[in-house]
Amino acid sequence: MNPNAKPRPSDTRKPDSVQWLPAERLGQFHVDPRVRPWLIGKGLISLRMKDACGERYAARLVEQWTGLLSGELKACLEVGDSAALFSEVELSCDDQVWVFVQSVIPDDTLCLHPWLAELGDCSLGELISTLSGVERSSYEYGWLPADDALSARALRDADLAPQGLWARRSRILLRGAPLLAQEAFLPSVGRI
Repeated sequence: MNPNAKPRPSDTRKPDSVQWLPAERLGQFHVDPRVRPWLIGKGLISLRMKDACGERYAARLVEQWTGLLSGELKACLEVGDSAALFSEVELSCDDQVWVFVQSVIPDDTLCLHPWLAELGDCSLGELISTLSGVERSSYEYGWLPADDALSARALRDADLAPQGLWARRSRILLRGAPLLAQEAFLPSVGRI
């Protein structure tokens, strides 16, 4: 290891926990220079990718299921629900997955907004940005080791998986009902 290199959060984290950081702390850690502008850039990732990729941009629903919420997700969402709808979409450029997006929609939110279960390949961010009564928290950033649940799902088809992925997440309130958007950035991001 290079003694002058900046650490990744996982280099100092407790086992089985991801250290989610506010933007102002991200500079303390090494982020691949190709990933950094995509990770911290302003605006919706789907719109930024459409601008960069043009007609080569694609969004594909990978999987959608109902599952139990971990203690960490409950705390992040600030809910007492025990279950949620998980929806996963790959955002690609030229058939290369750049970003793996997981939306976590607690049961109570889904009861208030059942249309959230019908999004398919549509961008959640683009859709809710057109609605009134939407609040989004600041992004938190984390280095997810390859065996983290989100990383493992994002890397499931990778021929050669990296040690981990940088990700960001944001809590969204849709007319007071919470949901979580998590975006994992694959090594191919930004490579056209």
